[in-house]
This record gives sequence, structure tokens and C-alpha cells, in this order.
Amino acid sequence: MKLAALIAFVVGVCLLQSQATLPSSILVAVVAVVAGMGLLLSSRLGHAVTARGATLIAIVGVGFAYAAAHATWRMADQLVFDDEGRDIAVEGVVASLPVKLERGVRFEFDVERTVTPAVHAPSRLLLGWYSGNTAVQPGERWAFTVRLRRPHGVMNPGGFDFEAWMLERNLRASGYVRTGRNDPPPARTDAMQWQPRYAIERARSSLRDQLQPQLADKRYGGVLLALVLGDQRAIADADWTLFNRTGIGHLVSISGLHITMIASLAGLLVGALWRRVPLLLTYAAAQTAAVMAGLTAACIYALLAGWGVPAQRTVVMLATVGVAWLFSSRIGAAMSLALAAVLVCLIDPWAVLSPGFWLSFGAVAAIVWVMHGRSRGSSSLTWRHGLLSAARVQIAVTLALIPATVLTFHQLSVVSPLANALAIPLVSWAVTPLALAGAALTVLPAPLSSIAEPLLGTANAIFAALSVVLQWAASFSWATVPIATPPLMLVALAAVGVVWLLAPPGWPLRAVGALALLPMFVWPAARADDGEVWVTALDVGQGSAVLVETRDRAWLYDTGPRYSSDSDAGERVVLPYLRHRGIGRLDGLIVSHLDGDHSGGAASILRSIEVDRKISSIAPGHPVLNGHTGVELCVAGMQWTSGTLTFAVLHPLQTDYGLKRDTNSMSCVILITSGSTRLLLTGDVAQADEAAFLAREPALRASWLAVPHHGSRTSSGAHLLDTLSPTAAVAQAGYRNRFRHPDPEVVARYRARSIGFFRTDHAGAVQWRFGPNGSRTVSAARQSDARYWHNRPGAMPPPSSPPQESEPALPDASPGPPEPLVGG
Repeated sequence: MKLAALIAFVVGVCLLQSQATLPSSILVAVVAVVAGMGLLLSSRLGHAVTARGATLIAIVGVGFAYAAAHATWRMADQLVFDDEGRDIAVEGVVASLPVKLERGVRFEFDVERTVTPAVHAPSRLLLGWYSGNTAVQPGERWAFTVRLRRPHGVMNPGGFDFEAWMLERNLRASGYVRTGRNDPPPARTDAMQWQPRYAIERARSSLRDQLQPQLADKRYGGVLLALVLGDQRAIADADWTLFNRTGIGHLVSISGLHITMIASLAGLLVGALWRRVPLLLTYAAAQTAAVMAGLTAACIYALLAGWGVPAQRTVVMLATVGVAWLFSSRIGAAMSLALAAVLVCLIDPWAVLSPGFWLSFGAVAAIVWVMHGRSRGSSSLTWRHGLLSAARVQIAVTLALIPATVLTFHQLSVVSPLANALAIPLVSWAVTPLALAGAALTVLPAPLSSIAEPLLGTANAIFAALSVVLQWAASFSWATVPIATPPLMLVALAAVGVVWLLAPPGWPLRAVGALALLPMFVWPAARADDGEVWVTALDVGQGSAVLVETRDRAWLYDTGPRYSSDSDAGERVVLPYLRHRGIGRLDGLIVSHLDGDHSGGAASILRSIEVDRKISSIAPGHPVLNGHTGVELCVAGMQWTSGTLTFAVLHPLQTDYGLKRDTNSMSCVILITSGSTRLLLTGDVAQADEAAFLAREPALRASWLAVPHHGSRTSSGAHLLDTLSPTAAVAQAGYRNRFRHPDPEVVARYRARSIGFFRTDHAGAVQWRFGPNGSRTVSAARQSDARYWHNRPGAMPPPSSPPQESEPALPDASPGPPEPLVGG
């Protein structure tokens, strides 16, 4: 009953995090009171089953009310819509390790005072400083003028939830430091605020500054820096592709799994040493020493990681499990894990939203489950037993992470078991300890500091050798398989199967556990019915990416923008969505023109997925197309069929390629027809281009329209709308983009003609399902997948003061976290 009660509390917390809106404070209070009364009355119920059921329901209510109360308090600390884009003067402290960007730095900032009258700046901000003196250090107090916006990320089914990431870290607004000619210059008002959390971040910054020169000439220096400090910016984009393809991405960032493995290593080493020194056994049992050593190592490593919420919850989890292990005669493994989950949820009710929580918890649970009772009672531990235990742990962790990995990343790395079997011991028990030892020696005086170089060099060499094997494993076309997001029930069944499979010797029919994994792998992805056409306008920020599907075909038009030198919509948005849909190849890719907001993700897509046919107005072999030469030029008059889809190119003309034309005017305009469904994809054409292809096609009609040029006032002329007479249109634009797309006049033009107008900055990804009989259904991600923390801009006023052209605008999409998703 105690175990069920603990699980019930976690269920209540999870239930709150699945709500589209927060319950009112009155309702929360009522739930809490009713739950409390239920707990009191349940003991007086005569029927045991009824009493237990009432108790569990009451505890679920307690968990729900607890999480709701915390969510209400946190959501109250927010920026109002009217204050977005305003100049706001704030004073506060740099609260995190600054992340170096191409043009400046990004850091978390604790607001101590909002200087601007009648404005409330949230207590914690995510700020970028893109020009001027950006040498900020943690713990410094600064006075800034900033422009802020509410947490808002791109929103696509199966995609990363940036707004949940911000909420969990209590970052209630993002923005940038104003450094224009007419702005008050940023001023540092105090060199250091000596509070523990700031001191930790300052120490991390100092260590990074000392490590970077020693790692600069090492091929995998960025990986070593990430393993020591959690600073993954130095890891090359190509390396991330390799790590994700081989399923070891969780091993190259400080995550709950890493902290767990380091704690396990410390515990195993100290325990083995303790058993062999009789004198030490007179002070404490080997098991006690091992647990204390593991917890100490976990705390130190978590401090290096910045002692953020993910690191804190992992340490709490390990501490709970470790203490329970010491008193195992009274507390079982399942009870200790459930207690750890409750403590983590008490500290951080949003922990259940993070993939890292489930990955970390799964790793700890697997280690405890597979090792529980196997070595207890042994007075000695041979190296053979140690190796067998290590191998058992590796296999257990690899298997335990499969359900959460499939649910989170929508793919299965077929080579992952092999890659992890080699990478887990090498990275966790060789590369990481060597990197940590080298980092520790770096800060010591000579001659001890001179030992750091060979240790770091050895760690780099080991990882380089590992990468050779990883590259070989990733070279197979079948190395990864996309898996459509399965229902939660099948993921839960797979988790039960893993538990069954990893059960201790003597457990009945352990092999049956493998069968429980199969439904998750073979779950069929949703597909269009015969004659149906599905059109999905993805939310990529300020850019374009549209997926057109039938039962057996998938075509992608445009690939979204490039967000930075190591991040683009292809990798961050399009590929995750394709995996979520179980799409492993594209029948065709059309890149409308060269502008980066349409072609920015093309190279990532062409590098990562098989594409049968490639069409563009961009010259073959261009780097934007990943150097592909088998690209057909898009020329008006081209026609082809793909299954039930018929494609016709309307623009540009062959003669346009010989002219020096604006890249927007070279946009490939495509009409896609299937039965009564007619889709027009327009790129960034202007009204003059619209008039030109309408003159060639005066009877052109379309039932659905991709709004030209994101709704710019230079496009979507009245002649185009009157001729096409579409029933639906979508403008793909970034939230509060500096171009102010879509223009209010353009929006009014569509609405005056009763055209159903959608915009991805408000609705998220929008999908239309057109039936063969002319029926149509539409769904928007911000409505269908809504959670209480999601921004709902709705009919908010347009930006009153767009950023000056001399200054960077806020990121249009905030497509993903500043750190990899696996951290945890």
C-alpha cells in the first residue's frame, strides 16, 4: 500500500502537467480539502479494498493540488503582452555560466529590481548580449536595458517543447540587451555577489577559461569540455549527427545518466578497495563506504554541471536510493525508487516533463533492479565478478532507456546496443574520469598542473578511437529506423517488458519481456486514407516548410531557416516531425529559392534522410543543397505525377535564369492537384510575379494557399486572391518577427474574402486533411496539444516597435534548448 501511495502522488503531479489550462485557485483548494478529508475518512471505511481505493484517489488529488499550487505561483511571474518589445531597465545578477555565441553571449539573469515604472519584469530571464563588451561573469551585478518577450517556441507535434523547458528552469521571459546609440550603456555595478549559487557558476567559468587553451588543439576537445562542465557549444554539428545516429547522445552531455554512472563508478571502486583493506572495515562496512563515495562523487559532478534542477533531482534520487540500499532489510528497491520519485516531484513538480527525468530515473532503476541482491553478502569481489557486474549494468541501462528514447526522439538506433555497449564503459568509466582528473589538475600549481595535459590527451585519444567504431556503425543505411510516436500505453507495456527481461535469475519466463517491446516497435503510423491529401504547414519560425502526404507518398516543400551556424529547422523541426510521423524517406524535396528562411534546413535533411527527387531554383551543387548535383531546375511548364498527386510548375520561366533577378522572384511556384484538392505553394513571390503567372494561367484555382512571402505587404495581391478563390490559407511567420509578418493589411485582405486564415506564430503547426469528396478537417498544434504553460498570443496587437536594423532581433523561433535535449 505504501508503494502504491507514493506512485499515486506522482500520478497526481503528472495529471496536472497534462492539463491545457490551470484549474482555478478555488478548485485547487477544494481538491486539496476533499483529498485531505478522503485520507481521514478512508481509514474508517470497513471494506479494505474500498478504503485503499479511496486513499489512493485522495493521494492523487494531493499530488494534483500540490503541483497546481506551484504552477499557479510560477505562472503568475510573467511578462504581460503589452510589455513585449518595450525597452525595460532592469538591475540584477548574472546567474549562469555564459554561453558563447557567434556574435556574443547568452546567460540567465536574476532580476533584483525593475527600474522602468509600471512594468513587471519576471524574476529570471534568459538574455542575449550581441554587441559591445560581452565579457560578463557569473555573480556580477549589472544594470541593463532589455527588450523581452514571453516564452514562445515553435510548436509541432512530436517536437521539442521550448516553453516547457523555460518553465521548468523558471525562465519566464527571454530577450536581449539593448546597445543602440540612444540606449543607456550596460553598467556593471558590482564585481561579485557572494552567494553559493553564484560562486559555483563563477568557479565553473574560471575552470572553463583554464581548460579551453589546453583543449583547443584536440579533435574532441569540445566533447571533453561538455563532459566536464556541460558546455556543449564546442561540439561540432557533424559530431552531434554521429552521436544521435548511433544512440549515444546521452553520453556526451552531463545528464542524470552521467551523474549516475560516475556515482556508480566511485561506489564500485571504493567498495572494492574497502573490502581489501581490513583496517578500513573496522571503521565502516564496505557497502556504507561505497554508497557515501558514490553520493559524494555525484554531488561534486552535479556542482560542476551548475547544480541546476536536473542535477539536483538526480542527486536526490541517488541519495534516496543509496540510503534505502543501506537499510535494505526494511526498504525494498521498488519502494526506494518510488520514494525518490516523490521527493524529486516535491522539489520540482515539472521534472516529469523532462526527457532527462525519465532517462535518468530509468538508468537508476535499471541499475538498482539488475544489481539488487546479487552482491550482497559477498565478503570478497573478484575482478571477474566486477567485470560481469559492469557488463550487466551496461546492458540494463541500454535496454531500460529504449522506451523513453523511442517516445522522446521517435527513432530507434539499430546500432545503439552495440554502440552503447562499447561507449558506456569507455565514456563513463574512462573518458569522463580522465577528463575530470585533468580538469582538476589544471587548476593546481606546477608541477601537478603539467599532468593535466597527458590525462586530457589520453581521454581525447580514447574518444577518437571510439569515434572510428561509431562512424563505421553509422555508415549503414539501416543504422537508424524512424518509429512513429506510439501510444503511452504501449510505452508503458514496453517498460514493463524491460523490467521483466532484466529480472533476477529465477524469475519466470524472463524472455517473455522481449515480446512486450514489440507492439511499440510495430505500431502503425497514422496515414492518409485512399484519396486523402494531408497538408502540414510546420511551425519553423520565420520561414517555410510544408509537408504534403498521401497514403504512400510524402513531399516536402522548403526546409525552414538556419537559426545559427550549428542549428537549423531541418535538424530541429522537420526531421523530428518526420520521425514522429514514422516517415523514413521522402519521395521529393522542393526548395523554392535560395533565401535562408526557405533553404536553411536543406543540407541537414539531405544529409539525414533518403530523398528520391530534388527540385529547386537553386543551382545544382550549391552548398545549401549539401553539394548534391542531382537537382532538377524548377521551370514553368514542368509536370509530373507521384501516386495520386499531380505537380505543375507555374514559375519561374526558363528565361528568368538568365536575368539578374531578386531571389524571391525566383521562387518555385507549384500547383499540386489530387481530385478536387488544389494546393498552391508560392515561396516568396511578389505581386508582380503573381500577375505574371496568373497572366499565363488565367483560370487558375486553388482550394488551399501558402500565403506568399509570409504575408508581406508586397505579396498576396487582390488579383491573386480573387482569381484563386481559396477557402484556406496559412502564413508561416516567426513570433514577433522584425518584419512584422503577416502585415495587418494583408490579413484583412484575406478575411474580407472569408478565406480561413491561419498563422503559425499563433497556431503552431497547422494540418489540413482533404478528403476525396471535398471534405476538410483542420487542426492546430497550439490547440490540439495545448498545455497550461503555452503562450497564447491570439489576437494580440502587432509589435509596436520592431528592433532597429543595426541590432539583432530576438530569435524568431527559439527552436530548441540552449543545451542538448538529453541533459537531465
